[in-house]
Amino acid sequence: MYVGRFVVIGPGIGGYRVSSRSFPNRQVTDRDGTLTVGPTPDAPETDNPYIAYNCVREGGDYVAIGNGSQVDPIAEKLDLGYPPRDALATSLLALDYEKDDYNTPRIAGVVGDDEAYIAIVRKDALIVEAVSEPTLVATYEEDDPRAFALDSDDAAGVARELYDHEFEHAVCAAAATVGDDVDIAFYNGE
Repeated sequence: MYVGRFVVIGPGIGGYRVSSRSFPNRQVTDRDGTLTVGPTPDAPETDNPYIAYNCVREGGDYVAIGNGSQVDPIAEKLDLGYPPRDALATSLLALDYEKDDYNTPRIAGVVGDDEAYIAIVRKDALIVEAVSEPTLVATYEEDDPRAFALDSDDAAGVARELYDHEFEHAVCAAAATVGDDVDIAFYNGE
């Protein structure tokens, strides 16, 4: 099944996977502790504004994770002391869903040491939920948050697990854990 991009968010742990039929030539890179999705060196040129963005970024005592430019304002609001729910809701409401051919939802999550929130803004809804276990939301098909069995408990393991998940058209994945320290990792395939 093709679900597009998806996040899995839980207390202390979260991850994101790019799945794409249209723009598969992308990778995650680490830019001074912020994980960024962008085109590979051999990717064809495009003017699509939705294919390059920060996907994992620290903010305050949390990490913001998502599928687009909403990650930056979420992290900035967390730095300013906004509660995670408010940082997600205000940023997603301001940016709204992507105005592309598919009205692609924006998905995001905030991971703290012992708390987590998951969110989606679609054409018909804005949902922000506190979660107590790993929870998935995707841009297509799985666009309502639901529990997700996550076996890994470290960032590198989560990135690889999400990349290897049976959902179709894996491109790259990123993850973070939040505890005494923040650990980030990514996986771009072999």
